[in-house]
Amino acid sequence: MLSSRPNEGLPMHPAAKLQLARIADEFARWRAIAEAERPPAPAWWWGPAFEMRNAAEPLPAALSRRFRLPDGASFAEASAALRQTLAGQAIPSWPYDFSRLIASTDSDVRDLPVQPSDDSAFPP
Repeated sequence: MLSSRPNEGLPMHPAAKLQLARIADEFARWRAIAEAERPPAPAWWWGPAFEMRNAAEPLPAALSRRFRLPDGASFAEASAALRQTLAGQAIPSWPYDFSRLIASTDSDVRDLPVQPSDDSAFPP
């Protein structure tokens, strides 16, 4: 019988697990900011949050703690925690709303100045 829930019962792709681990780190740093000063939850959490909404596979304990979930929680429960933070936002956040308040290797790369291209290695 086919399930009405996409990906239900299928093993999670390793890339999806890696993506959630990255988000878990950001989520923990985001939650550490005082609520009055906290920027909106990053819009890039939406896609992974919805992709994992039916994933019954248990989270590693370290990820459960970052999402403030009990040990043995599933990826679907982490997805629900993310969706809850995003639910009240009427407008998606801009990347710098988040990264300017949180130390992130991604923001370090985004903040690099544009370098002129050097095409001298390729003669005309």
